[in-house]
Amino acid sequence: MIGATLRARWCSYLTTAFRWQRGRQGSGYDKMLLFTARWPIPFDSYLIRYPEGAHIPPHTDPVQDGRHYRLNIILKAPRAGGEFVCATPIYASRRIKLFRPDACEHSVTRVEGGSRYVLSVGWVCK
Repeated sequence: MIGATLRARWCSYLTTAFRWQRGRQGSGYDKMLLFTARWPIPFDSYLIRYPEGAHIPPHTDPVQDGRHYRLNIILKAPRAGGEFVCATPIYASRRIKLFRPDACEHSVTRVEGGSRYVLSVGWVCK
């Protein structure tokens, strides 16, 4: 049974990893799953692409159990727009954002010049 579960997860990963998919907010961004694991600490990592016109509306990302953390590293900033908005980040600089997406509403303003690329790593602590 455990072997079948692991095999199913591995197959699911292989069919989604390293392929661009539409973001779940339906607001124009794309994401590419890089790596994910459920043990020892559940985590995921994505490359996120925001073409001109993309944005993310204000939202939170609830988890069933624990505290959700996310580290976003801006690899390429657009000429205009594409600003990360979060009232209470844990740490924020021009290129690095560490925050609790389950506890703090966050968003990204509309990209108005060029494109934006972000490496995003998230994990849940029990």
